[in-house]
Amino acid sequence: MLQIKDIHKQYKTGDFVQKALDGVTLNLRDNEFVAILGPSGSGKTTLLNIIGGLDRYDSGDLVINGTSTKQYRDRDWDSYRNHTIGFVFQSYNLIPHQSILANVELALTISGIPRSQRRQRARRALAQVGLGAHVHKKPNQLSGGQMQRVAIARALVNDPDIVLADEPTGALDSDTSVQIMELLKEVAKDRLVVMVTHNPDLADQYATRIVNLRDGRIIDDSDPYIIDESEAAPAVHRTMGKASMSFGTAVALSFNNLKTKLARTILTSFAGSIGIIGIALILSVSTGVNNYITAIQRDTMTAYPISIDAKSWDLQSLLEESVADADAERASDHALDGVYADDSSFTQASTLTSSIAENNLTAFKQYLDDPDSEIQQYVGSNGIHYFYDVKFSVISRDPNGTLVNADGVDFGDDTGSMSSMMATKSGSMSSMSDVTAMQMSMVTGETDENAAPSSFGEIMPGESDSELISPVVTDNYKVVSGTWPAAQDEVVLVADQNNEIPLSTLYELGLLPASDYDDLMKRLDDGEKIDEQTIRLDYDQVLNQQLYLIPACDQYVRGDDGLYSYVGDDAERMAELVDNGTAMPLKIVGVVRPVEDADAANIDGSVGYTHALTDYLIDHTNQSAVVADQQADQTRNVLNGMTFSPSDDATKVADARTYVAGLGVTQKAQLAPALAAQAGMDMSAAEAAGGAAASEEMLAQQLDAYLATADDATFIHIYDEYVSTGDYDDNLSAFGVISRDAPSSIRIYCDSFEDKDGVSDAIDQYNADASEQDKITYVDYVGALMSSVTTIVNVITYVLIAFVAVSLVVSSIMIGIITYISVLERTKEIGILRAMGASKHNVSSVFNAETGMIGLCSGLIGVGVTLLLLIPGNAILHHFMGTNEVSGVLPVPGAVALVVLSVVLTLIGGIIPSKKAARQDPATALRTE
Repeated sequence: MLQIKDIHKQYKTGDFVQKALDGVTLNLRDNEFVAILGPSGSGKTTLLNIIGGLDRYDSGDLVINGTSTKQYRDRDWDSYRNHTIGFVFQSYNLIPHQSILANVELALTISGIPRSQRRQRARRALAQVGLGAHVHKKPNQLSGGQMQRVAIARALVNDPDIVLADEPTGALDSDTSVQIMELLKEVAKDRLVVMVTHNPDLADQYATRIVNLRDGRIIDDSDPYIIDESEAAPAVHRTMGKASMSFGTAVALSFNNLKTKLARTILTSFAGSIGIIGIALILSVSTGVNNYITAIQRDTMTAYPISIDAKSWDLQSLLEESVADADAERASDHALDGVYADDSSFTQASTLTSSIAENNLTAFKQYLDDPDSEIQQYVGSNGIHYFYDVKFSVISRDPNGTLVNADGVDFGDDTGSMSSMMATKSGSMSSMSDVTAMQMSMVTGETDENAAPSSFGEIMPGESDSELISPVVTDNYKVVSGTWPAAQDEVVLVADQNNEIPLSTLYELGLLPASDYDDLMKRLDDGEKIDEQTIRLDYDQVLNQQLYLIPACDQYVRGDDGLYSYVGDDAERMAELVDNGTAMPLKIVGVVRPVEDADAANIDGSVGYTHALTDYLIDHTNQSAVVADQQADQTRNVLNGMTFSPSDDATKVADARTYVAGLGVTQKAQLAPALAAQAGMDMSAAEAAGGAAASEEMLAQQLDAYLATADDATFIHIYDEYVSTGDYDDNLSAFGVISRDAPSSIRIYCDSFEDKDGVSDAIDQYNADASEQDKITYVDYVGALMSSVTTIVNVITYVLIAFVAVSLVVSSIMIGIITYISVLERTKEIGILRAMGASKHNVSSVFNAETGMIGLCSGLIGVGVTLLLLIPGNAILHHFMGTNEVSGVLPVPGAVALVVLSVVLTLIGGIIPSKKAARQDPATALRTE
């Protein structure tokens, strides 16, 4: 017997409260066919979900055969659903990548039934519904009626006391509906069947009892079941057994899902194996690096200067952590008298984020500019160069006349998929500073607002201010058409040695139609294979392409109210800036490519500009109207007219009034209910008004009337809750304000390894004398080669492993993203599993198994590819080094360790998505399409 006692359930969305069930009391017999009727929104499905344990009631009690569920926890509800409830859904809710036999068998698996019994009972259940000959088919090979029969077989296979059917004939034709109803009628002979339907004819024909709901209340019951509560024993708390999915089932579900997305699985595994391949190759050839380093060390002096960025990885701390983990096992500092938390995954993540060092380059630049500083004697002929992250946009028109943005082609478009991001960004990461910035952005989630297009980079200047391009650049690049830039409004297109430019850059510069780019991105996001194609552009077409540069400050346009608005994501407004002369014409004057065997092809990006443009942007920004207005009043935000962090209530009140006055009708209508609850405003008139527009207008009017007499406390509340004033320094940064005393990157060039040693020693001495916040952290990519041959090999190996370890972390993040996508794709499957009694831990195990299998594949692919690469790799080493003594060999323990490392890292990367999957609300998940 099932008793529903004074059940209440409401849903809250912000301040809006929807009563789904309002004091529902209903007693259901052990074997009857109950049909629940009612209009949409009457609470039918909510009542069914509460009976089935998919949703929780707010108050009241659900009593099953004398067992109260008031104190039930998640695992109790899981067990209840698995042992007591069978679900039949309108949309069948079968797992598409499993056979119908496996679908039916799954409920028994969660119950812990042995495999032999599971298979026998599942076949018997399918035979009972007339599908004994179809057990090995997939759901997409069946008709709608057959799939609903599978759902009924799955509901009955565990012999539940209660079968719940939610619109079981809603997706079926009339003849099939009759067959399904006859089947349910037969089922109801020896158990309770509760069906929700909109079809009163079917209810009258087949149900033994009809219950009508409206507005969350029972308004009619054709055959009520009255129980004398005085004679009944009081309900007590009891559990209903245990439900548990085996690890093998979790692996099988994940394996079948991965098979259905085989191409994506292989690509993901290969991407994850890249870091493993890198480490394996380093381990294999580290003994032969000596002679290679000795042969090329002189050439690397110019190619790899000492680079110091405003933000840098502290590789020393990362290296120390990794060495500590490798040399010593994690020691237990507590007794083995209970269960203790293993926080290693958190400490590893903390090690990564805490290894980001911020350098005070302003103070360090003062030191470098001092002619008497110790470091000056070691600086080479190419000198010291300062680079600044100037902010600008570049636009152009494609062959069809469409306005194109050099930062992503489309204005305001955010390329969301991983595949699109890889396609558009792969050609932009040309310098270590770019790579470092990308890595830190992925780790911290921070982005540089209004940053310049990633395809644009400053060309290394010469020693004098008049020398726009260093001889190092002209010696390592060949002009294949045109000339080098000679002014601030001239740029050069930088091709690789094959005269190729990244395809995304050609679209971003308007050299190819934007419509083709949009089509390409759509095909990429749709998972279509993109075949290689040869696209050729004449040099004249490239050199005749007109570009327009718009500094970040000019993308803030002053309105009639004196406030500035950002137009950088509005194509029409940006076109106006071109038409009114605000934009600076930019001319492509040449195409260059690296010379053969170039030692220092160091132009960042595919479009190179001179430091003359950097100087112009710094000066122009500092003199711009938006910057001048903001600097003139450092307490007021020129974007919204409000005060930065006001310290007194009067200013808050004034800003809140300004904020409310600037709201539109819709915004005021949205604000009104929030204030209504606090202030007791009467919303009845607005709610009774006909039509959404009328209701919004009335709400806005009531809000205006209320605020006209509201006290200061109300406006202070509005300010604290809704008003964002911004920050003065953030505004200046967004406008592109840069101080020449604060470079974003510094590069120090030396002429010899001895001089590089001297520079490193000078920086060490500077750090010893500087305060803690002024110490400099940097990565000297060649400094590891300076002591001795043995030290060189060891240090370079550790440094490279540390970098590849970062790429492994990035790969783990990527796999975590793929797993998150899988969670979204399999949301309904999660709901199905939970409906059959799978616990949160079971669901988490399914996705942990999936990431573990991807990690295993990545590790095996990485080791296999490494072994294949060593065959030609050793031959190449032997040929170029003139000796057979250096051969790469991957040790077996190292290979095993790398496979294990790959699995562990992918499991860590999948922790967050798997936890998200486990937290999915089963009722919500089942409604997901």
